[in-house]
Amino acid sequence: MSLRRAWALGVLALVGLATAGIRLRLLDIPLDRDEGEYAYFGQLLLRGIPPYAQAYNFKMPGIYAVYALILAAFGQTPAGIHLGLLVVNVVTIALVFLVARRHFDARVAVVAAAAFAALSLSPRLLSTAAYAEHFVLPPVLAGLLILPRAIDRRRMATYLGSGALFGTAFVVKQSAGAFLLFAVLYVLLGMRDDTRLRLAASAALVAGALAPFAAVCLLMLLAGTFPNFWFWTFTYASKYATAMPLARGVLNLDSALRRILPASYLVVVLACLGLSTFLWDRETRSRGLLVPLLLGASLLATSAGLYFRPQYFVLLLPALAILTGVAVDAVARRLASVRARALRYGIPIVLATVPLLHLVYLERTILFTDTPHEVSRAIYGSNPFPESVEIGRYIREHTTPGERIAVVGSEPQIYFYARRLAATGYVYTYALMEPQPYAAAMQHQMIREIEALDPRFIVFASVWTSWLIRPDSDLTVFRWFGDYQKKFEKVGVVEIISPQRTTYVWGRDAAAYTPRADAWLAIYERRPTAHAVDTRGH
Repeated sequence: MSLRRAWALGVLALVGLATAGIRLRLLDIPLDRDEGEYAYFGQLLLRGIPPYAQAYNFKMPGIYAVYALILAAFGQTPAGIHLGLLVVNVVTIALVFLVARRHFDARVAVVAAAAFAALSLSPRLLSTAAYAEHFVLPPVLAGLLILPRAIDRRRMATYLGSGALFGTAFVVKQSAGAFLLFAVLYVLLGMRDDTRLRLAASAALVAGALAPFAAVCLLMLLAGTFPNFWFWTFTYASKYATAMPLARGVLNLDSALRRILPASYLVVVLACLGLSTFLWDRETRSRGLLVPLLLGASLLATSAGLYFRPQYFVLLLPALAILTGVAVDAVARRLASVRARALRYGIPIVLATVPLLHLVYLERTILFTDTPHEVSRAIYGSNPFPESVEIGRYIREHTTPGERIAVVGSEPQIYFYARRLAATGYVYTYALMEPQPYAAAMQHQMIREIEALDPRFIVFASVWTSWLIRPDSDLTVFRWFGDYQKKFEKVGVVEIISPQRTTYVWGRDAAAYTPRADAWLAIYERRPTAHAVDTRGH
């Protein structure tokens, strides 16, 4: 092994270890809503219940399978889930290094890996949470790693394998489809000498990408949930993805950038310098179109639906990371003829380290000193994520495994903590409040499911972020719950007075307790007499 290669691998190992060390301290952060959704679906899979049978959402089922594997391997706890994220994050760092090394020299690869590691830890991207975007990146980067080899060797089997990896990313999350578009363009532009081979290779790539999706469709058919799967992941998802007006999307982007850039603007500036080298640096330009095309695909994936949520930007990180490496490398080569060693080596080192250390320094409180509870509050404010742990524990201790519960609101993490089956498939209630043609039918379906399964406990979330009510939202479900709760006794109130203070009231005291804060959750237990009446009525 050459000294240069040993140096690169040594730095890569240090970057991976440092990243793992930071994440180990944050394993016990309470789950947020998306993590709670994935975890509950994962629990259902481990019970043999397929996606979309007893819980609904528009995400593709790949992320639920990933979570089921993580829960089986590391345990059904927030720490187990975040340990799975740690492993995937370290693997992704290594893949960024390998992709960059495939097209550039070791210096670019090392800087790219370090830049990705630093960016992937940013709390402003909600990167402490195990979002689907993190699990999209490994198959995408593995597909990128194989694709140039397929072009060099011109073997159809390799194109099929690369396409299958991009297809796997798609069944984890739909927005990953943008990377398949990138792969096809990369093949079409990279094989100009043989039109027939170029078209055959593109067809093989697409065929490989379709295979995982076809397998998912077949599994859904065999499980009997294909109609629900198709409705949620395509019919409803298409309405969701096209509902955002362009003007509002621009405002969403502006809001996201205002949140993200204050900690990472130096890295972004360095990445922009790297992109500019494709115009003024002949050596960089000779490396081909992979990085500009990857950047374009990443921007497209990040822009899905024009929502621009912070975690969507995780899909942009590999391209930005490689561009930072390209910038440092181009500057270092320009300085190669400078006699002063301090300048020749010092300037590239400063360019490579200062933006990354600056980002980590600005986030030092969350990354190095805050407790998991404090980190949750710092990132998510007064959202009831720490409180969900206590609510889930209370329900688990006061129910048997066969009893159902219901959460009226978008707090699916409560189902995960309680380890009890939901009385409704609507673990999210956002769709019920949206101006989309299925909202009213969804509300009535949720009501029918809850009434039919007669849950032992029901949790009502009076938290704005649990509903996102709009001026034109249908409020049928609230009017229904006002009457339905009369069959229950209020046995718990959790009032979030401020990010630093939460009041828990349980038992008889809860019945007479009236919360005054804007954010609170009430836990209701079915009255025995009401259950008896319902049973005789059936």
